[in-house]
Amino acid sequence: MTNQEILSHVDHTQLKPYATWEDIVRLCDEAVTYHTASVCVPPCYIKRIHETYGEKLNICTVVGFPLGYSVTEAKVREVEQALADGCNEIDMVINISDVKNGCYEKVEEEIRTVKSACGQHVLKVIVETCYLTETEKIAMCRAVTNAGADYIKTSTGFGTDGATKADVELFLKHIGSNVKIKAAGGISTKDDMEMFLSLGCDRLGTSRAVGLLAGQETNAGEY
Repeated sequence: MTNQEILSHVDHTQLKPYATWEDIVRLCDEAVTYHTASVCVPPCYIKRIHETYGEKLNICTVVGFPLGYSVTEAKVREVEQALADGCNEIDMVINISDVKNGCYEKVEEEIRTVKSACGQHVLKVIVETCYLTETEKIAMCRAVTNAGADYIKTSTGFGTDGATKADVELFLKHIGSNVKIKAAGGISTKDDMEMFLSLGCDRLGTSRAVGLLAGQETNAGEY
């Protein structure tokens, strides 16, 4: 797998709470140069990125991030503003408390509602696997599938663990044919990237890919 093939699957990410505009410009310039799948950025920077880079970049942002327990109405409003500002893809965090309470149908309905707000734009659903049991992970595969989301995503990168081979393999057994997989959190080597893509992931969320594959250091972050 060539470096460019890998980078074409990378959501080049900067989600640190102290990210400056200089950090964001560096991220975006790298994404343009190396043709990453998208940049994944805080909502507060979407409009400025869109005004600066126009159609050169596919902009992704996060909703209900990173803890997921904001109410559905707030998540919908976040989506609406992000799309208005020029975002193309949404990575939303599920309400993990609802999962732990066994309210799987409630989680599914929230995903469906957020997907409706996204319309034709891509919705990736972060289930934060590090906090879930196997039974809960399987339930979330079903919820994401039934709700019509485009991707199931392993992690925020802010939890106690990130993407694992075992979780991706579990997803592959239980998601529907309409759902793709994004692995994120802790992806720190080229071997990691190749492994997740060879397993069947369509996207990788990481700040490290460009620095690793282009043979340079990047200050994008730790995600």
